[in-house]
Amino acid sequence: MEKVRIGVVGAGNIAVHGHLPAYKQCSNCTPVAICDLDYERAKAAAEQFGIPEVYSSVEEMLDKADIDAVDICTWNNAHAPVLITAAKAGKHVMCEKPLAMNLEDALLMEKAVKENDVIFFLAVPSRFGYANMYLRDMYDRGEFGDVYYAKTSYIRRRGTPSGWFTDKKTSGGGPIIDLGVHRIDAAWYLMGNPKPVRVSANVFDNIGDYQTKGVGRWHGTPCPDNQFDCEDSGAGVIHFDNGALISFEASWALNGPDKSETYVFGSKAGASVEPLVIYGERNQYLSTDNVTVNGANDKFKLEIEHFADCVIKGDRNTKYPIEQAVDMQKMLQAIYDSAEQGKEIVIGE
Repeated sequence: MEKVRIGVVGAGNIAVHGHLPAYKQCSNCTPVAICDLDYERAKAAAEQFGIPEVYSSVEEMLDKADIDAVDICTWNNAHAPVLITAAKAGKHVMCEKPLAMNLEDALLMEKAVKENDVIFFLAVPSRFGYANMYLRDMYDRGEFGDVYYAKTSYIRRRGTPSGWFTDKKTSGGGPIIDLGVHRIDAAWYLMGNPKPVRVSANVFDNIGDYQTKGVGRWHGTPCPDNQFDCEDSGAGVIHFDNGALISFEASWALNGPDKSETYVFGSKAGASVEPLVIYGERNQYLSTDNVTVNGANDKFKLEIEHFADCVIKGDRNTKYPIEQAVDMQKMLQAIYDSAEQGKEIVIGE
């Protein structure tokens, strides 16, 4: 296989501004087809990025296009049906985060991946940021020792997207499932991905659809009845089977400073991701090392090339396999369940 032939599903923001520009730089794969329920939008993306085939449904694309894999860039509520359909057609799957709207759908997706023996990769680009990769290499070498605590934040004072993002039927939730998944995953990845066992959390909608002047928004495509019925912020604690925990917070709107940070703490050393700083000891003295990792870092390019390389090699051990994607969905589900039920949620197998 010279290049993996990709069928892109969805021609919205994440495709046009993230995945499709990255394909231009990829050496081992190429998009040869694209589909969207809005055919004209798919056609415009195809013209912009030189994709030869355009379809109005994933079923038509799977039936007619000569593809090896699909790249799912749809609204969250389409991830499960598209993945299941593609897996049954024997196509390998890369899916944008989050995996699904809920745990029930995630388990059906895992079943489809395994029953049809296809390669799966969850596209969370932060795993391919140089800072994250540098720190994960440190973890793998044992330089942090036992990582027992992490804290992570993605706070926007005002930064609620428009369109389908705020409609729970389409998105599955607000900033927890949109932003929080990035930071929770970054911390979890740098802890070695231990198994989550219980969660205590809450979500809030005290600010909601604000009318604040002078702030920008990420404009999502409107969905049919476009509600604003999800949280605008949330926070909590996730416990793991090895005794470690993550404290997290995420918001689209909060009356406090903007903040984006992740810290991990181990028995030998700790670190922050943004900026990249190592907190440790050297010659029995405390040391603080500010690290600069040089070079351009196109995270979308790196994650897409990784997926394509796994397809070429037949390697099912991607950097974000289906089992980890389901564990992440368990955490997200438990956060919302804990908030709704007002109690700690124990995560089952």
